[in-house]
This record gives sequence, C-alpha cells and structure tokens, in this order.
Amino acid sequence: MWIQVEFNPDLALRHISFFERWERKESECIPKNLKIWEVYNFLKKWQRNFYLLQDEPIPLIQTEWNAVLSRPHAAIRILEATHFYENGDIWTRWKYQILDIYDIENPEIHFEWFLSVKK
Repeated sequence: MWIQVEFNPDLALRHISFFERWERKESECIPKNLKIWEVYNFLKKWQRNFYLLQDEPIPLIQTEWNAVLSRPHAAIRILEATHFYENGDIWTRWKYQILDIYDIENPEIHFEWFLSVKK
C-alpha cells in the first residue's frame, strides 16, 4: 500500500483551452476572467497539501506539459480543502480567493521564493 502526497507552495493550473479540448475538467484550469475577491474551485488529482497562510498569499501559475510553469497570474488565498475518492482515484478539491491579478507580460516581481513581495 502506498500514499501519494504532494506539497505545493503555489497553485499550478492548466490553461482553459485544456477544458475546451476536453482534456481536463474546468476546475483544473485557470478561469478565463479572474476577478479580485472572487472565490473559485479547483481540482487536483492525488492528495495535495498547499500552504494555508493567514497573512501571505500564494501564487496562481499556469502549468503546461512537462512541468513548464508561467509567471504568477494572481495572488490567491486557499480557503478550504477536501480530499475525496472518486472512480478509483484520490482527488483534492479546494476553494481559493483572488487577492490580486497580475499582467504576466510585466517584468515586475510579485513573489520571491513563494513569498509575496510587499509593495
């Protein structure tokens, strides 16, 4: 028997086109129009542990195949988490809130070593 658990200091989701091509569930992707203070759901396969920090946001980044990661799209706060079993797989379902939204083309640094850079 084995348990697969990942510890993630950021939330890495797929581009919404993965959902549009039916390759991922919608909650496994970054929503098209992020809004500050909006609460979103996300889903990850296996048991995931994310930083639940009261005063520190974590970055929302985009992931492609082969673990290619983008610059942060937003600063978020994880609000709640649930691990559950479905169709033979273990999943983690979370709720996160958008605290700030970034232009990923802008070279300004928002996080360093997964801690937010205070303005």
